[in-house]
Amino acid sequence: MTAKRRGAQLVMLAFAVAIVMVAYANVGLGEGGKIPAGMLGYGLGLGGLMLAAYFVLAKFAPWADPLILPLVTLVNGIGLVMIYRLELATKLASPNTQLFWTALGVVMFSVTLIVLRDHRALQRMTYTAGFVGLGLLILPMAPFVGKEIQGARIWVVVGGFSIQPGEFAKLALVVFFAGYLVAKRDVLALAGRRLLFIDLPRARDLGPVLITWIVSVGVLVLEKDLGTSLLLFGAFIAMLYIATQRTSWVLIGVLLFVGGAFVAGQLFSHVGNRFEVWLNPGDPELFYRAGGSGQLMESLFALGSGGILGTGLGQGHPYLIPLSFSDFIFTATGEELGLTGLMALLMVYALIVERGLRTSIAARDPFSKLLAGGLSFILAWQVFIIVGGVTNLIPLTGLVTPFMSQGGSALLSNWILIALLVRMSDAARRPPPQAIQDEGLTQVFQR
Repeated sequence: MTAKRRGAQLVMLAFAVAIVMVAYANVGLGEGGKIPAGMLGYGLGLGGLMLAAYFVLAKFAPWADPLILPLVTLVNGIGLVMIYRLELATKLASPNTQLFWTALGVVMFSVTLIVLRDHRALQRMTYTAGFVGLGLLILPMAPFVGKEIQGARIWVVVGGFSIQPGEFAKLALVVFFAGYLVAKRDVLALAGRRLLFIDLPRARDLGPVLITWIVSVGVLVLEKDLGTSLLLFGAFIAMLYIATQRTSWVLIGVLLFVGGAFVAGQLFSHVGNRFEVWLNPGDPELFYRAGGSGQLMESLFALGSGGILGTGLGQGHPYLIPLSFSDFIFTATGEELGLTGLMALLMVYALIVERGLRTSIAARDPFSKLLAGGLSFILAWQVFIIVGGVTNLIPLTGLVTPFMSQGGSALLSNWILIALLVRMSDAARRPPPQAIQDEGLTQVFQR
């Protein structure tokens, strides 16, 4: 059974790489009327990386879900194609650099699988993970190394090398949330007073939610990072709901975040500006203001220009969108692939999340259920936040599209996230030792 599953995975992986190469060729044909000269080397490089990841997975996680790696390969590959397409027009994007970060991401994926043989060991590091996560969140505020770029203080720059610690903080904090909620879920599930049809939690149990809320508001106010603030608080509330099955925690979480964001918007101009742009994107006074609605309107114009089927790869003008290679790569893709292409892309993301949630359901211990559910949620939540922002459904947050946007921090952290899901999937799907032994004996007798 395992050999058949791995064979199917290899075929799907090859198919994903083939789709990426067809897209790469279409960019060259659309832009210059000929297939790109470096297409063969590019394809061999991407295919070799994913083949190496396949062999590591087959060796160290043979029972893992066979769909996750091909799906991630497809999204990562489409991101590389779009960055190459933007590099042809703007010279700001760097496909070779992004391919390097992809290679490093695959290395991190492989190292995680090789080193972390039993993910349950993370439960013993619950509070260590919490301290590490908080430290990484605070690090951009440190003097000399912390740096504000494009209005948000989320970067650490050392010797010309920059990194976003918050991308790795989210992984550490999800591990902390999972370990903490496993230990405290019975207490947090206790009901207090009943209001209408909802059982409210006891007042004494509100401490964890309030502390997480204060941390998220601190990130919003001090680092001007609405995206990470919303991502972390949303992850905690979602995992709290998974652990306790109490709808009241979700309602309390929504009220706290909306209330905190509203007050912050009244007190701090950089927060209020985000909401002003969201509510009045067509205001001429906001269009040309620094950090105003200009980039949002260009994003919406690009989506409208793409229509249902798109202009075709290499035939649109996505380079007119500010930050088209990072924050707005989703709308740059939408202009050339259209609504149809974006829906297909969102379906791939949905399938990755679905496989993660399936792993959560199949997990055999509470910690694994919460960790797999939390990691799947933050991936889905991040996609929702960025897509909602660039389409003006919610205020812009500054998050990047997972596996697609240019940059190393997000790509590395998301490949580690996938490795953790793969490791838990392997544990959840692995049959008992006796069943493995019986299957081996059956194969011997069949021979």
